[in-house]
Amino acid sequence: MASKTTLNAKNLEALGAERLAQLLIAISTGDAAAKRKLRLALAGAEGPREAAREIAKRLTSIARARTFVNWKNRKPLVTDLRTQRSAIMEQIAPHDPGEALALLWRFMGLATSVFERCDDSSGTVMDIFHQACANLGEVAKMVGPEPEALARRVLDALQDNGFGQYDGLIAIIAPALGSEGVAHLKKLVEELGRTPVPVPPRSEWQALSWGSGGTRYAHEMEERARQSTVEMALEDIADVQGDVDGFIAQYDPKTRKVPKIAAGIAQRLLAAGRAEDALGFIERAEVKEARWIPPEWLDARLAVLEALDRKDEAQAFRRTCFERDLSGEHLRAYLKRLPDFEDIEAEERAMAHAAAHPDLLAALAFLLNWPSLDRAARLLIDRQDEVDGDHYVVLAPAAGVLAEKHPLAATVALRAMIDFTLNEARQKRYGYAAQHLATCADLAGRIEDFASLEPHSAYVARLRVEHGKKTGFWGKLA
Repeated sequence: MASKTTLNAKNLEALGAERLAQLLIAISTGDAAAKRKLRLALAGAEGPREAAREIAKRLTSIARARTFVNWKNRKPLVTDLRTQRSAIMEQIAPHDPGEALALLWRFMGLATSVFERCDDSSGTVMDIFHQACANLGEVAKMVGPEPEALARRVLDALQDNGFGQYDGLIAIIAPALGSEGVAHLKKLVEELGRTPVPVPPRSEWQALSWGSGGTRYAHEMEERARQSTVEMALEDIADVQGDVDGFIAQYDPKTRKVPKIAAGIAQRLLAAGRAEDALGFIERAEVKEARWIPPEWLDARLAVLEALDRKDEAQAFRRTCFERDLSGEHLRAYLKRLPDFEDIEAEERAMAHAAAHPDLLAALAFLLNWPSLDRAARLLIDRQDEVDGDHYVVLAPAAGVLAEKHPLAATVALRAMIDFTLNEARQKRYGYAAQHLATCADLAGRIEDFASLEPHSAYVARLRVEHGKKTGFWGKLA
């Protein structure tokens, strides 16, 4: 049975309304976010109209704000935006969808001013706007058919998508637009594409600016932004309408050969039952000279081969993908399709191939993730001279995974990081290097044969000779 002092709704209700009110006043003192929540709750108690008025007032205040928000003081802004979005959806939308839709458009309209003054390196603020964008589709559907007006509003939004806050809007809003609204939106977008950005009037001073490239550059950038908006909108509209050829038409023949674009086209052709056409785009993609092939193209090629029942080619391609990139995903798919017992031998060959891969760290990461810890340990011991201690992102987790059953291999990884840190005098890593050396001391007691490695005492003695003056490191160790 829960204690009467446990913080839950039932125990708090027992305090009574008056006492709770006093506590809320005390708690909200000096807390602007808490006060806003309380005001919203009070407004909501009077009805959705009053709540809407309170939300609109707050959105106006956010729009007018000019203070820069860095990552350290971003939390109040995040809380405020979340509160307003939630209030629109919970307090307004169920009672007055039309008002909720208007408020959501206003909320989305804040994005540009917010991102211009906010450090959103974590993407937290963008996530809120993407949630609100998704809410637009939900609420617009509740409002009912106003296809032409909604299409115009969508076009306006897409032209104000400088930070990507409206990405995916067409697919989101399509159910509310209906076929008539989507067709009207397409017409509006095509008209926008035929209407060039007007050249601004040129006074004598502007003529000088135009000559130096300033005004001309600004005009060219605006024209490019308009064309980009048109192209991306027409792509999304084609997807919504299931018009594969309309989607393809947005790319010139050269661009269609870009592997990622070719993959997107092929996947859409596959969905339309046009596998042979899809294969054509996949094969024409320029991948032979590419240093890196996007996974979308690899997946699309496999999907096309399977759709055409060219299963032997698909299997050969999976094996090739694994051998080139040590892709565990492709190896698993390859082994899964082999007959019983053949998969065991094929896996052994794959592990041997990985262990001999020229990129030691890629091989180590693959063997750890597969997992094949015995081979990962053998790899570190046999190729210890190749281990680059700068790659702590791979080596530190490797040492942790291998420490229990493979202390010698873990020691190789730890010593590589220690040696790199001291040889390069990376003072910020001294604390980690000291921890690694302490771990080596613990592991040494479980190593029966150091083989080609120095015993721990000899290794420490050598470090003192070569790096004895690095007091920052030895101080951390002490």
